[in-house]
Amino acid sequence: MTHNDWNVTYEVWTEESAEIGETDERGFISEGVPLRFAIDDLLATRTAHVGGSQYADPSDSDVGQARWITVDNGMEYLTGAYESRSLHIPDRVTPASRARLVRLVRGDV
Repeated sequence: MTHNDWNVTYEVWTEESAEIGETDERGFISEGVPLRFAIDDLLATRTAHVGGSQYADPSDSDVGQARWITVDNGMEYLTGAYESRSLHIPDRVTPASRARLVRLVRGDV
């Protein structure tokens, strides 16, 4: 059985937008895709080629309860913008699988 219910969102920040508490851009990268494509989209940020991911952070300190995982990247040298992407975990995913997914995205596996 294939589940095509994974979503990836993004936000782009500049120093100016961060000062006023608003993103420059936000939206969906992908909606309703298989996990494999969602992970690719999560890690393929526009600044990934500059310095790569700075860190991956689950939405909950109890990784088995995480509802999403956010990957933040370094500054894009041409624009000064920072991009983050979040993988939204479907409700059907078990706590053990959520924890494994966090480890996978962090590179702990």
